[in-house]
Amino acid sequence: MTSDFLSTVAAFEAAVDRGDGEAALSALDRFREVFGDATDAEAALAGPRLAAALPAVPAGPAGLLGILVGACVERGADPVACAPAVLDKAETAVAAAAEFCRRWPGEQDLPKPTLADPPAAVVAAVGGADDPVARGAALGWWALPLWERAAGAVLSHEEVRRAELPRPVLTDVLAEVHAASGAGQWLLSALKVLDEERLVVVHRPSGKGFEMTMGGIGDNFQLHTLLAAALVPDHLPGARPDAAAIAACTGADPQASTEYAGAGVFNLVAPDGTWIWNEGTPSDIPVTEGVRLLLLDPPPYQRTWTAGRLFPGMRAHLTLERTLSEAEVAEHLTTVRGHG
Repeated sequence: MTSDFLSTVAAFEAAVDRGDGEAALSALDRFREVFGDATDAEAALAGPRLAAALPAVPAGPAGLLGILVGACVERGADPVACAPAVLDKAETAVAAAAEFCRRWPGEQDLPKPTLADPPAAVVAAVGGADDPVARGAALGWWALPLWERAAGAVLSHEEVRRAELPRPVLTDVLAEVHAASGAGQWLLSALKVLDEERLVVVHRPSGKGFEMTMGGIGDNFQLHTLLAAALVPDHLPGARPDAAAIAACTGADPQASTEYAGAGVFNLVAPDGTWIWNEGTPSDIPVTEGVRLLLLDPPPYQRTWTAGRLFPGMRAHLTLERTLSEAEVAEHLTTVRGHG
């Protein structure tokens, strides 16, 4: 017997195919009631089917459908099959949100989106309901939080990032939105995640250097924890994170997060002497002569943070490949300000 969830999927597909917007909206609303009772197998089956309907769904309800597709991915739907439609719609919403930010009166704070449609006053402030661009811009701004979540769900998978990225239009326009409004930081971080990236680390107090490979690391809190896990105490002095903290950062335990109670072991520094802040991402580490080069200095003050992942569904790794020779370390240090 077909479940309520799969019956609703079929009803939604049929409504979209025949252009029956009212029936499609009714089915979309019904998903809120039936998705919780769906099995993982049903969610996995439904994800690509719902993603295939996304191009035909108008901007307003598309955000809610994108969230549903993302939830299906989190429950086992094929992320590669779902990702193109989700990311295409996210690009459209981000472009509309950027237009909204350009049009919004500078003397007023940007409005906070809700799950309801944009109020008439908001649409009027950017051009009025008779202006389809204004209406689309307001819908884009209103849906941006939904598309952050939906896009983040598919981008949590390395195979999607390899197949779909880079998307310069999405990244560049979202950066414009973020600069204008502060919104979009979470999705920007997802778009910046590096995979199978070579990293050279030089610990300046000891003169030791290491070649590593990193992937799936969402922010530098996570990177900092994994550096200590990989290098302390076998190679460098300090307090190694406990097993729970490491599991929380790699995704070995998808639900775990734990307070990393010790002081941060290192200060992360770029070759030009600027700090690589924990709040940033590994993409902030500069590429120097073809490789990302990171310096480890003593911590200037005590730091603690919650060990975990910025993207809960993203598996991460930081692998120590080899220890560098003294000559290799010296060569890398020739590119560092204050050495040579």
